[in-house]
Amino acid sequence: MKTLKSLAIVALTVAIAGSMMVTGCGGSGSTSKTDSTSNNDNAMIGAGSTFDNPLFSKMFSEYNKLNGLKVNYQSIGSGGGIQQLTSKTVDFGASDAPLNGKQDSALSAPAIHIPVTAGAVVITYNLPDVKDTLMLTPDVLSKIYLGEIKKWNDPKIQAINKNTKLPATDIVVAHRSDGSGTTNIFTTYLTKVSKDWESKVGKGSSVNWPVGLGGKGNEGVAGSVKQTPGGIGYVELAYAIQNNMAYAKMQNKAGNFITPSIASVTAAANIDIPADAKVSLTNTEAADGYPISGLSWVLIYKEQKYNDRTADKVTKMLKLIQWMVHDGQQYSAPLNYAPLSPKAISVADAQLKTVTYDGKPVLQ
Repeated sequence: MKTLKSLAIVALTVAIAGSMMVTGCGGSGSTSKTDSTSNNDNAMIGAGSTFDNPLFSKMFSEYNKLNGLKVNYQSIGSGGGIQQLTSKTVDFGASDAPLNGKQDSALSAPAIHIPVTAGAVVITYNLPDVKDTLMLTPDVLSKIYLGEIKKWNDPKIQAINKNTKLPATDIVVAHRSDGSGTTNIFTTYLTKVSKDWESKVGKGSSVNWPVGLGGKGNEGVAGSVKQTPGGIGYVELAYAIQNNMAYAKMQNKAGNFITPSIASVTAAANIDIPADAKVSLTNTEAADGYPISGLSWVLIYKEQKYNDRTADKVTKMLKLIQWMVHDGQQYSAPLNYAPLSPKAISVADAQLKTVTYDGKPVLQ
C-alpha cells in the first residue's frame, strides 16, 4: 500500500509540474488558452505531444535565433493538442497518433498531418540491484500490463533473463493518465502482438487500463517509475536517457532482442509512407528494427484563413514547419530521435504544398 500511495503522490506532483511546463524560444510562457497570438504575426502557439517536447524545445529555440519567431509550445499530451486545434486556440497541434474518425469529424475543416520526427517508446523500469539490461518479449510485456505477471522474479521473466538474478519485488505498473499519442503507439503495439490485449483492452490514445496508476505526460510516467522501486512504464527514449533510467531490450517480430536507438528506429521507419502520412511503425518486419517505434506529426488546418489570421502569419508558420522537416532534423539524433527518412520528407513537403489561404496555395 505504501508503494501505491507514494506512486500516486509522485504521479500527481509530476503531473502538476508537467501541466505547467512550456517550451519555446526562451523556455517560458503561459499554458492558458487565452494566451492568443493571433494578432502577432511573429509568434506562434502550439500544443500537444510530450513525446516531441525535448526535440521541439531545441528546434524552436534554434529557429528563434535564426528568424526571431517565437514559439510557445504547450507540452500537454497529444489528446490535449488535438482538442486545442479543434477549438482553434492554437496555431498547430502535435500528435504521435493520427486523427481518428471521431476526431476528424469534430474539426470544423479538414486538417493535414505533417511528419516531423520518429522515435522509440521504451519500456523503462526501476530495479536498483539489477545491473544487466533486461530483455522482454511481447508476451511477457502484455501480461505485465494485463496484471497477469505481478512479480519481477516471475518464471516467465526469469526464463528470458537466465543470467540475471531478479528480485521478488512487486511490479508497479505506470501508464499515462492523459490522452496520449505515446499511449496510442504502445497500445497499438500490444494489440498487434497479443490477442488477449486486443480483446480485453485494445488500442487508442486513451484506454481502460487493467492495472496500474497514471501519470500525466511522458514526464509524469518517467517521474513515477524513477521514484518507485519495482516500477515499470513506457516513455519516449529521450525521457529515459535524460532521467538516467534503465530501459529494456524488446524482442521484435524476427525474434531478435533490440535496444531502442536511432539506428533501430530508423530501420523500423524505412517503409513506404502514404500520401496522407498516416502510418504505424509498430511491430516492424525489419530484423534490426525496434518494435515500439512511431512517427509524430504536426497537425494544421488545410485552409488557414480563419480567426483573423493574416497571410503573413500563415506563411511564417509554414516556413517554420518546412524548416523543422528539413534543416531542423539535424537536432534529432543528438536528442535520441530518428531523423525523417527521405520518403517521409517527400510526403511532408507534398502535404505542406496543399495548404491554402483564402483558397490559394501558400507555398509554391
